Amino acid sequence: MNNFKWIKKGLLFNPKNHRTPEWMDTFAQAPSVLIFDNFIRVYFACRPKPDSNGQYISRLGFVDLDRKDLFEILNISAAPIMELGNFGAFDEFGTYPVSVIKYDNQIRAYYAGWTRCVSVPYNTSIGYATSDNEGITFKKYGEGPILSFSPNEPMTISGPKIRRFNDEWIMFYVAGIKWIHGVSKPESVFKIRMAKSKDGIEWQKLDKTVIEDRLEENECQASPDVIFKNGKYHMFFSYKYSYDFRNKDRGYRIGYASSVDLINWERDDSKSGIDVSEEGWDSEMISYSHVFELDGKTYMMYLGNQVGKEGFGLAVLEGELK
Repeated sequence: MNNFKWIKKGLLFNPKNHRTPEWMDTFAQAPSVLIFDNFIRVYFACRPKPDSNGQYISRLGFVDLDRKDLFEILNISAAPIMELGNFGAFDEFGTYPVSVIKYDNQIRAYYAGWTRCVSVPYNTSIGYATSDNEGITFKKYGEGPILSFSPNEPMTISGPKIRRFNDEWIMFYVAGIKWIHGVSKPESVFKIRMAKSKDGIEWQKLDKTVIEDRLEENECQASPDVIFKNGKYHMFFSYKYSYDFRNKDRGYRIGYASSVDLINWERDDSKSGIDVSEEGWDSEMISYSHVFELDGKTYMMYLGNQVGKEGFGLAVLEGELK
């Protein structure tokens, strides 16, 4: 089986390199692309400076890139695309990550909402919002999540990636299975899951992990981005060790799996075709890939060191997905 080969084009966007509003001070995490006639809009999660206790919140914004030159920035969102949740809500302290899709005359966003906890740092569920102004702002479906905890998925429901395959709504996401004691704080262990829907609001969970572990029993998996090409489904996802992962040896890498039915996946990380660089902004880890096709080419946007603290980059596939 031939490996893919991604040609890195460099760091595409880092808020620190631009005059951005205070709520977009740092980080540009989990890029998600919408394609328009003359530009592409890239949604991502960012953060203002931490509060007096060192706590961050996460907001969602976007950057518009020239379709003919993706390194040409046309516009940066002046305000977050949605507000944080109300007091006590599941998304009171953050919205991250997000996945967007056009459907009919509407743009839909599926996002993870964050709340803070006592015994562990956080918990998350997945919310849903829609836009009627070309994705500049979004209105939430309600105060609560549309996908949350269940007996076999008891915590940290996050990382939604929304797709439509075979006239069905398909969501790949991650579900926490337990917390473990890390080096200095608890760390969540999470696996890739899938759900189906007729309307994109009411969901039926597959209720099982779809990607087998390779690193260790507590391997963490995230950002399961799926694209259909040449008769099969291609998934690019992120994986890392469960603790002490904020370094080059144990940090995030991008894996690969393929399937013909969306349920049974064959994992082959050696085929992913992209790894950390020898130096620079993505020399320690790469993660949260988003694969999309544009004007005859296949692109990947992805995060670098410290899970996107220095922004996201761009790579282009040599050849095609087979």
